[in-house]
Amino acid sequence: MFDQREYQKRRRNLMNQIGEDSVAIIPAAREVTRSRDTQFRFRQDSDFEYLTGFPEPDAVAVLLPGREQGEYILFCRDKDRAREIWDGFREGPEGCMANYSADDAFPVDDIDDILPGMIEGRERIFFGIGKYQDFDHKLTQWLNHIRSQSRTGASPPGEIIDPDHLLSEMRLIKTSAEQKIMKRSSRISAEAHCQAMQLCKPGMYEYELQAVIEYHFAKSGAAAPAYSSIVGSGSNGCVLHYIENQSKMSDGDLVLIDAGCEYQGYAADITRTFPVNGKFSAEQKAVYEIVLDAQYAAIDACQMGKRFNEPHEASVRVITQGLIDLGLLKGNLEELIETRAYVDFYMHRAGHWLGMDVHDVGEYKLDGADSEWRELEPGMVTTIEPGIYIHADNDKVDARWRGIGIRIEDDVLITKKGPEVMTDSVPKTVSGIEDLMQS
Repeated sequence: MFDQREYQKRRRNLMNQIGEDSVAIIPAAREVTRSRDTQFRFRQDSDFEYLTGFPEPDAVAVLLPGREQGEYILFCRDKDRAREIWDGFREGPEGCMANYSADDAFPVDDIDDILPGMIEGRERIFFGIGKYQDFDHKLTQWLNHIRSQSRTGASPPGEIIDPDHLLSEMRLIKTSAEQKIMKRSSRISAEAHCQAMQLCKPGMYEYELQAVIEYHFAKSGAAAPAYSSIVGSGSNGCVLHYIENQSKMSDGDLVLIDAGCEYQGYAADITRTFPVNGKFSAEQKAVYEIVLDAQYAAIDACQMGKRFNEPHEASVRVITQGLIDLGLLKGNLEELIETRAYVDFYMHRAGHWLGMDVHDVGEYKLDGADSEWRELEPGMVTTIEPGIYIHADNDKVDARWRGIGIRIEDDVLITKKGPEVMTDSVPKTVSGIEDLMQS
């Protein structure tokens, strides 16, 4: 995926932050049982992947700043010809050093004998307690063993610190290499959405559009969807995380598709809402254009130096005014915003960080809940996804509006020159959608 030098820079950055009297221990993900003797498709732990690029389960990365024999150690599954016949190739310790730049590598089955000696004498351990409970138990055993040797001069670390904050801040700012991969992930996902628009017609089932989307992901080299694809037609589009995708799509309904691929470890996240029959009704168009105007306003606010909450606040203002104009809300704009009256129709925020995880790491406020929202910086990637959802059982509005659920979402890279919409190749104007669907 990346040149090994990219991973080396990341490890060096982390080691510089923790200092030479510390050790960082980052476990890989484990395989997860789906049922009986079958597993879910393996997906590497994002932090482990970020630091190593090593694709196998049950590994452990250890960073020992200042260690003369080498600062980067990998514990991995040993070579095993019998298991490789069943489960596939294993790098083994020699492969870790030859192909993944490890200074030292050992079989993970030997970790109890080797790692305590590496920990001993360090003042701090950087390790995420609670992430993998079986590993928590191992670490406790190692520390107790070192403590039991105190009469011989052994010195256990006195502090355990979670490295999540350090890694999250590193991952929040995407390098040019990461941006390149995210743009590819965005293009694949955008192409899939366009194909779904072109193939959609009344009488199809939601899962058929899901198949169109996910087939294009696979055909384009994406490992998998970055999250469970949402294909909600009619009133299903008002359910924010609807993933059943089983309903038959009716003439006159809208369909909301929220889907993105994961390509080389990085997610895309796109939502488009369009008419099943290729033509917006007057009511659908009226609501849709409010959401689109809100998205444009939010994207315009994605400027270096602005704060993370400003795009959301821009979308709230446009949506609230639009709901007033349609008669769905009544009252003064400022008062309705102050009392959050819009929440009956727009109940989520306008976006979230995007990267290796679809809801990616990184603080939105820098010093806790009472602090200022953080400033947007070049290299950050956020989604912008305002919506209006008028539930079918909302008897406070005229029946002609009920069951309309609309969300429009794009992936936006913050740059010094302004926001770059990486997913803008999917049409989102009313005319652009209708033209594509009728072509």
